[in-house]
Amino acid sequence: MIPNILSAEDIDHLREQITSVDWGKNSGGIRNAEKKFPIISVLSKSNTVTALAQQYLQQEPKLVRAIIFDKTPESNWLVTWHQDKTVALNQRFNSDDWGPWSLKDNVLHVQPPQFVLERMVTVRIHLDDANEANGCLKVIPNTHDKGILTQSEITEFVSHLEVIHCIANAGDALVMRPLLLHASSKMVSSKRRRVIHFEYSDYPLPADIYWH
Repeated sequence: MIPNILSAEDIDHLREQITSVDWGKNSGGIRNAEKKFPIISVLSKSNTVTALAQQYLQQEPKLVRAIIFDKTPESNWLVTWHQDKTVALNQRFNSDDWGPWSLKDNVLHVQPPQFVLERMVTVRIHLDDANEANGCLKVIPNTHDKGILTQSEITEFVSHLEVIHCIANAGDALVMRPLLLHASSKMVSSKRRRVIHFEYSDYPLPADIYWH
């Protein structure tokens, strides 16, 4: 957890911009956020965020995708224990170790090989205070080192390993590996929980293929 990477003024400006559009009824998030909000695109390329990602990657960080999550009493959802195992690409290509492929919000997603996922890092920037009451992220430390897990393996880890609640203040950033086991519960308070979720990679993609 990295405290105070955004100022109060930055937070207010981001909140204002992302709440100025209609998200749709009961929508808990917006994919491809860097293409829909110029302010998110600028933030994703800022030295503050890219330098943070660079600490955990060997080469220059490239943005893989950006999502805004917004948990409210009206759009109150839970996420079961999982690893983030897909990436967003501009087009499909033939490779036996990439797959399965899917389409989310008209963007191609695919599960890459484990070694690609290990060259990624996630930066989650909090626009609101996050705690157990409003459904903050929960993680199981060190599980990113266990490879791509089956559902039975996930169940086993959850049953006996320590769970950490990632309590954060607005402006704090959580840095994690995509393969870290994580989840979130439904909120039991009325306090909104907005998070900007950036994923970066330094993996060199094949010719004419790029992160969406």
